[in-house]
Amino acid sequence: MQVLKFGGTSVANAENINKVVAIVQQVIQRGKTVVVVSAFGGVTDSLLKAGTLAATADESYKEVLATIELRHIEAVKVLVPVAKQSSILSWVKQRCNEIEDICNGVFLLGELSDRTRDRIVSFGELISSQIVAARLKAAGTDAVWKDSRELIITDSNHGYAAVDFGVTDGNIRSYFSTAAENLFVLPGFVASNAAGLTTTLGRGGSDYTAAILAGALDAKVLEIWTDVSGMMTADPRLVPNAKVLPHISYQEAMELSHFGAKVIYPPTIQPVMNKSIPVWIKNTFEPQAHGTVIENEVSKRNGNNIRGITSINKIALLSLEGPGMVGIPGFSKRLFEALAGEQINVILITQGSSEHSICVGIDEAMAVDAKAVVDKAFAWEIETGKVDPLVVEGGLSIVALVGDNMKSHPGVSGKMFGAIGRNGVNIRAIAQGSSERNISAVIAAVDVKKAINVLHEEFFETTYKQVNLFIAGAGNVGSKLLSQLQQQQSWLQEQLRLQVRVIGIGNSRKMVFNDEGINLKNWKQELEGGEAMNLDRFIAITRSKNLRNSVFADVTANDQVATTYERLLEKSISVVACNKVACSSAYAYYKRLKDLAREYNAYFLFETNVGAGLPVIGTLNDLLRSGDTVNRIEAVLSGTLNFVFNNYNGEKSFAEVVKQAQDEGYTEPDPRLDLSGTDVMRKIMILARESGERLEMEDITNSSFMPASCMTGSVADFYAEMGKQEAHFAAIYAEAKKAGKKLKFVAKYEHGKAAVGLQHIDPQHDFYHLYGKDNVVLFYTNRYVEQPLVVKGAGAGAEVTASGVFADIIRAAH
Repeated sequence: MQVLKFGGTSVANAENINKVVAIVQQVIQRGKTVVVVSAFGGVTDSLLKAGTLAATADESYKEVLATIELRHIEAVKVLVPVAKQSSILSWVKQRCNEIEDICNGVFLLGELSDRTRDRIVSFGELISSQIVAARLKAAGTDAVWKDSRELIITDSNHGYAAVDFGVTDGNIRSYFSTAAENLFVLPGFVASNAAGLTTTLGRGGSDYTAAILAGALDAKVLEIWTDVSGMMTADPRLVPNAKVLPHISYQEAMELSHFGAKVIYPPTIQPVMNKSIPVWIKNTFEPQAHGTVIENEVSKRNGNNIRGITSINKIALLSLEGPGMVGIPGFSKRLFEALAGEQINVILITQGSSEHSICVGIDEAMAVDAKAVVDKAFAWEIETGKVDPLVVEGGLSIVALVGDNMKSHPGVSGKMFGAIGRNGVNIRAIAQGSSERNISAVIAAVDVKKAINVLHEEFFETTYKQVNLFIAGAGNVGSKLLSQLQQQQSWLQEQLRLQVRVIGIGNSRKMVFNDEGINLKNWKQELEGGEAMNLDRFIAITRSKNLRNSVFADVTANDQVATTYERLLEKSISVVACNKVACSSAYAYYKRLKDLAREYNAYFLFETNVGAGLPVIGTLNDLLRSGDTVNRIEAVLSGTLNFVFNNYNGEKSFAEVVKQAQDEGYTEPDPRLDLSGTDVMRKIMILARESGERLEMEDITNSSFMPASCMTGSVADFYAEMGKQEAHFAAIYAEAKKAGKKLKFVAKYEHGKAAVGLQHIDPQHDFYHLYGKDNVVLFYTNRYVEQPLVVKGAGAGAEVTASGVFADIIRAAH
């Protein structure tokens, strides 16, 4: 004997019923078969969505009834040949007339009882199963329809009736032992009480019907045919990379189903688990797929101790606490008695060893009733200050890891909470049973999708880690960065197992977002078609998306963008800054950003602030982390100024050389930031701060070589004035040349002091042979005393700067 159950969308229309019939015809070749069929068309849902009948002010429910009848009749006409339609059409019309009579009565009385609701609910199952049976007969497969209400007997708890297994098992065995046929079709979900009144089995009742039959008949297998290919590692609607679990134990299946996995419901498993009958979940629309086998012993675990990740939404957390609870027995008992008295189910329990408080999770819809009944139960203790009034916190969800083998493998909890914490998901409560089959955490409902994806990536993803990137700035450096990201996408996934998706791009005019990732081959067109740029909105959208492993890259020089970093870090969004404004602003702001990054498990990286793509800050941090002390830093930190003084020899005017540097992309948008030494001051200050010095811009000495008259007015005025001051620049150059030296704009930090200025460099110095736009940094430390640690290379240019930002993004991703 084998039992099959079909339900949901798999019997939602005539086309799908034909799929069901084809599967049944194949399965019946294996032997005697019982088929359980669930609702066709959702009769009850359709009616209730039209408005609760007892409260409907008009007779609109009649339109719904007419639609239901039409759908059923049309299905019969499609599925059953004309010559054989008469009896089934007559039967369907009689049932539809019954529904209408009941609904008319409900409408006239203005009352809808649970008993009447069960009666209405039952018609969907009764009609759909009759249609399937008629289609099987029409297809040449003899099938006997049997009313489940004649076999399954329950109590009178309408809506969620409890089965009397003694009577039910006897009825089932008696009927099937005397029946000669090989194929039986029964409606799911419905039953009757001892008086013969229709009852229903509650959520997942059709699966439960099939399990009751399988258990009573000692079936070889129970097959649950649905619209998914089995139980999965996570909800595929939340996790696109969720995987089907080929094998799972009864206990694991019950845990997953209790915590939200709707493929199968806990009551279904009990009747078959007691007799070790395997449950096979299959896909009606993909019958060749293996599906999931639920059984007693699972040997094939694919090397993973975690079987699945699931969640329950709309949870409220009740917290009862107070000094009067400590060491006094009975508080838990009274709390649970109060909740039980109001029929409030407790989903999760956690209590600290101090006994000062106890937290329970319940359905959020029951929170108001729970507050009232608990405060009433502890009224005296609340009045005397021994216990605080019950605290109710809504808007929560439970995320759970499930797996039989978790108990024998330490570190699972740490891995779970570490992964969640690194992505800024706050945990409100934790529960774990002694069996260690389930670890549950209560989190904010808005974080559920993020948390489940993070955990799935941590425990199941062996292919790649997904990084979600938001980029502010799509100019010279930004466009190079996007080009590099496009070029390296495949390499990153193959070599580093990173999938970097650009979710948002914004420039000074436009912004665009795409949750699936912006196509980097035509990002310019997508950006142009985006909405008008609004920085506050850009940051708000970035935060609200709440995506795991989020990184924000600032490749602007904009002051306003630099002020948004706090809002991002507070949401555990890592910040990669090419923009120097934040790190060179007031020390308090710089320090706050560093502290926020630590507090919210995010990264604040700004390697390109000093040497473009050179590993200057990274090298400095490595020295400090390894216990070294920085005593002195000497550096040429402006690729622009180095380019200018390497190319200025009197053949071209100083203004022409500066313009060449700007045209080749080496200067800041306003070249005066470079030539005034301001940019170098920022860089040496950042290095001093990273070394542990509390330094402000006004603490740095700047010996500027630029005439004051060049530093006023517009950029055009700046170039014009430089032309007028050519003699000044020529004299500076001539003086150095006469002494056999070169001009370099040098930054120095030593003993808490920093200074920048133009210096004459002799041929023996490390700075003398510094060509083009190169930068160089000399670190003198306790380990590098006589010979400094030298970092040298290209220190300006969009390509190398973009590569430095790219490298920081990868660091943040890891």
